[in-house]
Amino acid sequence: MSQSRHVPVMLQRCLDLLAPALEAPGSVVVDCTLGLGGHSEALLTRFPEARLVALDRDKEALRLSGERLAPFGDRATLVHAVYDELPDVLERLGIARVQGVLFDLGVSSMQLDEADRGFAYAQDAPLDMRMDQTTGISAAEVLNTYPAGDLVRILFQYGEEKQAKRIVSAIVRERAKEPFTNSARLVELIRDSLPQAAKRTGGNPAKRTFQALRIEVNGELSVLERAIPAAVRALAVGGRIAVLSYHSLEDRLVKQVFAAGAATTAPPGLPVVPEQYQPRLKLLTRGAELPTEEEVAENRRAAPARLRGAQRIRESIE
Repeated sequence: MSQSRHVPVMLQRCLDLLAPALEAPGSVVVDCTLGLGGHSEALLTRFPEARLVALDRDKEALRLSGERLAPFGDRATLVHAVYDELPDVLERLGIARVQGVLFDLGVSSMQLDEADRGFAYAQDAPLDMRMDQTTGISAAEVLNTYPAGDLVRILFQYGEEKQAKRIVSAIVRERAKEPFTNSARLVELIRDSLPQAAKRTGGNPAKRTFQALRIEVNGELSVLERAIPAAVRALAVGGRIAVLSYHSLEDRLVKQVFAAGAATTAPPGLPVVPEQYQPRLKLLTRGAELPTEEEVAENRRAAPARLRGAQRIRESIE
């Protein structure tokens, strides 16, 4: 496997954001999206006193990154889990609080590059898209069995696809003749069903539909809705969290959780805000930070990335 094809996005900035929390001996950092281990390797290298816990739902990713992180020995603990399972994972490991959490919500380079996974619209492959291939339903099953109304909702909500109705009527018509199995047929159908003007904007016209199917197949947004608040709760006071998102739905969700944590919950008009109403988080980024032009030129997958960071500044009084 060539490591060169996997370039971690905004790596230096993520490390710098987390650094103040991870330099002390005995600190624990969680990489919630291990992938091929690029961020994890950099965390272990830069913070020699830190211990890493890394999660991934993809067994192949765990195997490959396990080889990559083997030199770090027992400083790295790799766990087969979805990131909303973080509280259970930490409890099993006997870790009460952590000093750092990193999420990189992009599909891993490996999943995009392995032809048989069906994530990429640029090559023909079985329509699978499951990040954990041992469980759940595939993208083909979604296309072939969901009612038209549900497909329209998924494409519109998760793909922000304005032509959702047009694409879905073509899908419903075509699946009646023969069920969908491969990505090339779906890409062709999307191209054929879009008006000329829609084909001229925003790259490959199939991109939004593939994103929507991937989110649905992996339950990504509902998992994220549980995972980000759980990660914030797992932080020790002074602990830091960094989240890389790749589309506006994810970024909005992260923004909402961070903004709520950084706001006072006091009733309006109190002359002095009591401790229990004080913000629990301090925002570390002004809005979402974007990758530099140089980084995007070197790694096109960085282009849509949005980075947000926050620091836990006090305990919650539950």
